[in-house]
Amino acid sequence: MEKVDLIIRGAQIVSPDEVFAASVAIDGERIVAVGHDDVMPSAREVLRADGLYLLPGAIDSHVHFRDPGYPNKETFRSGSAAAACGGVTTVFDMPNTHPATATVEALRIKQQAAEASYVDHGIHGLLNDDTVDRLEALLEAGVTSFKAYVGTTFGHLPAPSDGALLEGFEILAPLGIRTVVHAENSSIMARRQARIQGAGRRDALAHLAARPEVCEVEAMGRVITLAEWTGARLHFAHHSAADSLYLVRDAKRRGLDLTVETCPQYLLLNTDDMLKMGGLLRMNPPIREPRHNQPLWDALVDGVIDMIATDHAPHTPEGKLQDNIWDCDCGLPGVETQMSLMLTEVQRGRASLMDYVRWSSANPARAWGLYGTKGVIAPGAHADIALVDLNYRGVLSRHRMQTLGKISPWHGRSVHGRPLHTLVRGRFVMRDGRLVEEAAGWGRSVKDIQKMPPPQPRNTDRYTRAVLQTPAGLAPGARLYSLE
Repeated sequence: MEKVDLIIRGAQIVSPDEVFAASVAIDGERIVAVGHDDVMPSAREVLRADGLYLLPGAIDSHVHFRDPGYPNKETFRSGSAAAACGGVTTVFDMPNTHPATATVEALRIKQQAAEASYVDHGIHGLLNDDTVDRLEALLEAGVTSFKAYVGTTFGHLPAPSDGALLEGFEILAPLGIRTVVHAENSSIMARRQARIQGAGRRDALAHLAARPEVCEVEAMGRVITLAEWTGARLHFAHHSAADSLYLVRDAKRRGLDLTVETCPQYLLLNTDDMLKMGGLLRMNPPIREPRHNQPLWDALVDGVIDMIATDHAPHTPEGKLQDNIWDCDCGLPGVETQMSLMLTEVQRGRASLMDYVRWSSANPARAWGLYGTKGVIAPGAHADIALVDLNYRGVLSRHRMQTLGKISPWHGRSVHGRPLHTLVRGRFVMRDGRLVEEAAGWGRSVKDIQKMPPPQPRNTDRYTRAVLQTPAGLAPGARLYSLE
């Protein structure tokens, strides 16, 4: 083999199944060899990584880079810089921008914004009543997947009717495309919030009172029913409640192709923190009581919850720090801090490094049809790599964050472990803890490498498109009965 571009020596490689010492050779955008240092080819550059752990780069299924429409909150460049500095090499951006990613024209605007990205990216298109007839056109134009806001959140996009959601699933099931669902019951939440506001409540816990666990339980049950009937692939975003885990467990046992994410905020924060931080922690779904934290951890370990995402949703300080909870924007930044937070919990013994790689990279890669090219350290795969220092001890600081939304509940939190170097397709986008600014624009869409498993649609003869046609042998307008 001729000289390769880079060899990483001295690190411990982490997969979902083992940790082992090996060198990694990279040429161009891909890994070309993993093995003992003696069998590595010569290289133009060698990185000594003694004492570090080499992980496949994290894949964050849920970010809001606010681009286009809200450049004061985030841009694709600033958000992807945050991802790079957080060991995240691929992100999937949500459609509640302005304009929403609901038309091919709006998608083109977002794709242009994404040309500044440091990391690779997928784009979730919008599924609601207005877009059902455009889903295939959006897929052809470059979206990787869809998002249905069954629960209301930032952007106030209308929840799809059950009829539109069912028809959308009927279209996407035969194509094998997965739909992300924000699962909360909008009707319950709207009525309760109006009642609570009318009673004069504006305290930190009023937001939680307006969005109780039953909102998640009901919405998840309803969506599972529609997805299961059609055979559509489903992904639940930001799972927050212990009460609804049984729905996931049972649906998976029945064979539904269902994946689920939770976020560090639901694992590590609760209403005790809400009482201290107030509107800073307002988000959808809400931060819940302490009783939910451990069951979510248990569900991750057991595989009921598949992955870690962040719901990275930055806002300006003035949008977050209001005395009236209803005036506080919903969401917080997270793509930059997720890895350090989770590595800290690994150090505390709550999970293994192998578990973390499964949750942060391998399982997301499988869910979005990227596994083999991404989510793994192996010859032929993209050289998407996070080199982490588990000896690092420090404190997270908003002053060092790349995101424009520098107001964070993680500011001042002690961490044990951090990503030190990040490579995307063989190129450093963070090196020695610093953003490689000239790597802006290196990221590209994952659409061309996405290969979802064969679809398994169900009840296709009763899909909307099927029943629009008059059955063979029955003339339109024919009398269906006779008195003779």
